[in-house]
Amino acid sequence: MQGKRLAILVGGGPAPGINGVIGSVTIAACKKGIEVIGIYDGFKWISSTSFDPATHIVFLDIARVSRIHFEGGSILRTARDSLVKGGAIDEAKVENVRKVMESLNVGYLVTIGGDDTAFSASIVAKAMRGNLYVAHVPKTIDNDLPLPGDMPTFGFQTAREVATGIVKNLMEDARTTNRWYFVVIMGRSAGHLALGTGKAAGATLTIIPEEFGDRKIRVEDVCDVIEAAMIKRKALGRDDGIAIVAEGVALKFGDVEEIERILGKSLPRDPHGHVRLAEVPLGELLKNEITRRFEERGKKITIVTKDVGYELRCAPPIPFDIEYTRDLGYGAVAYLVGRDYSEEMKRKGAMISILGGRLNPIPFEEIMDPVTGRTRVRTVDTNSYAYQVARSYMIRLEREDFENPDLVATMARVANMDVESFRKRFAHLVS
Repeated sequence: MQGKRLAILVGGGPAPGINGVIGSVTIAACKKGIEVIGIYDGFKWISSTSFDPATHIVFLDIARVSRIHFEGGSILRTARDSLVKGGAIDEAKVENVRKVMESLNVGYLVTIGGDDTAFSASIVAKAMRGNLYVAHVPKTIDNDLPLPGDMPTFGFQTAREVATGIVKNLMEDARTTNRWYFVVIMGRSAGHLALGTGKAAGATLTIIPEEFGDRKIRVEDVCDVIEAAMIKRKALGRDDGIAIVAEGVALKFGDVEEIERILGKSLPRDPHGHVRLAEVPLGELLKNEITRRFEERGKKITIVTKDVGYELRCAPPIPFDIEYTRDLGYGAVAYLVGRDYSEEMKRKGAMISILGGRLNPIPFEEIMDPVTGRTRVRTVDTNSYAYQVARSYMIRLEREDFENPDLVATMARVANMDVESFRKRFAHLVS
């Protein structure tokens, strides 16, 4: 690889700390005498026949990147274009990437992104047959990549801190105005961000897709949980509260067609074929149904919905993510050009991680799901101690509540129901 360049690209959605990785990789590579180029917009241009080196790449040096680690966003921008089409590898796109890498004399590639970008990176590593070494730096505010030692993906901690601040302010507004907020927080496949935010802020309750297991659910199922919590909260003397719901809960509503039927419209999809969950007004669906229920029982309730997600993705990183991305960027270069890893391992490519304070590259083949062939997703373990703690501080209807006659009577009165009807209506939540 003597004389070869190192290229950096960013794929997927933004996350705090991207510039920290770009800066760290660039500085580490330049110190080793390696020329560094940045590729704009992820795989978008290099996988097409429209690639133009005059407008689609930028040369990076230490002076250019020395202070960008404080900044949110990405100086290389980002795009969701992948090397997969209709569930299969798009060989034409892969061939375009190969040609561009060769024309630019690139021998090392650092990709920054989530599970889809990791999968595309693994495809490139395999297609280049050892003529290009690839390192993937895991990035997502969803925290859903399978990193060892429960290490977070970079950007998650910053996103959680910003989200916690937003929820904290909404909690005070809810208390001051005697209203409820339904806050929908980003998290397509996993509820880490919603749960972490709810736990840190002390939200009234948090609902994540993992708590429903593998089964499909209805909008009514989620509304039952929230409605019962609101009734219990009122019985305990409070008219206000915050219910946090992970956006991935929407994908539990049967299938996509079911969601579209509820909304009365088709939903747009991203280049990977995923439904754009930002287009699903989950908060409004829940608000309308629960408002209807309260009104049918002669009760008025004020509910305000709030989507939280885009405000988090380009926030300036907190010190944790600044330090973390410096470690990851340095590790990517150490893996690609260092002597601690075999040529065979480098040809296969790896995802960069830190385990026990040490660099821990994970070969791409080890992070792939044997069933889907795609990058594995890390979900919230609802049997874990961390989840049990979070769950214990939520206001929810519990089994022991039904063993307290006074509380049941109060909740039934609040709901404008008789005790027997209340028991019959909500017993399924604790069965």
